[in-house]
Amino acid sequence: MILVGENINVMSVTIGPALKERNPKPIQELAKAESGAGVDYLDLNIGPARKAGDELMSWLVETVQKVSDKPLSLDTTNPVATEAGLKACKNRALINSVSLQPERLEKILPLAKQYSTDMIGLLWGVEGMPRDANERCMLAVDLIYKANQMGIASENIWIDPIATPVSVEINQVKACLEFMSMLTEIAPECKSIVGLSNVSNGTPAHLRPYLNRAYMIMLMKYGLYSAIVDAFDAELVQIARGEMPEIVSLVHRVMDGDKPDPASLSRKEMEYVKTVKVLTGETLYSHSWLEI
Repeated sequence: MILVGENINVMSVTIGPALKERNPKPIQELAKAESGAGVDYLDLNIGPARKAGDELMSWLVETVQKVSDKPLSLDTTNPVATEAGLKACKNRALINSVSLQPERLEKILPLAKQYSTDMIGLLWGVEGMPRDANERCMLAVDLIYKANQMGIASENIWIDPIATPVSVEINQVKACLEFMSMLTEIAPECKSIVGLSNVSNGTPAHLRPYLNRAYMIMLMKYGLYSAIVDAFDAELVQIARGEMPEIVSLVHRVMDGDKPDPASLSRKEMEYVKTVKVLTGETLYSHSWLEI
């Protein structure tokens, strides 16, 4: 699986000030650490960057490329900053992301075509968040059609169904899974990607990795191609690299209705089983789900 490291983010307490001050040291240290942790792309998230966003993104791309040869994911809602980053990229970039809002489509699709990049198609419509799997399918078909019209090949589109916090709305968590089970039928040539950490937003920090790892495995059942992740979750990286096949198999069996005897499971296996039950809605989410 392709992993995109999420850690270079303007919201970070260290990276935010470094971006503001144009201080390369903490950014380059983090970029080297992420690269060493085994991710495939580095996401560069500068947020809206309304003031001098083009200069900021160009500087950031050049700063990171001095210490890492990983391809970059350019993450900003400022299209001028996106183009500045594309001009500075040495490798084929990934645009993160293109939603179905007309102003976003009109400005970003031409850039994806002009610079021959891959792009993340975010299933966020004119009315906002899709309500269920069917609306996600409709948005995906619409977005792919518009991108194809622009001359962007389907294999260069990475569909993001939008993961949402399990602590807020379990039906949306399930809808994302349901959509993924349908994606290969409606768009067989497209790739898929998910912002994995979204599913654990709002939960205690020490519990977030359990949700992120289990949800990734659940999405892998339906052919998940890529995930935007915490580069420093070593167990998650191991799973993505195929190094924990027994856990993957266990999660998929539980999804299919298997109910393993708790006495036969190790502590780690039991943690995964309990987490899957939370993510499927079989168990109501609470901060103590692992203790029940």
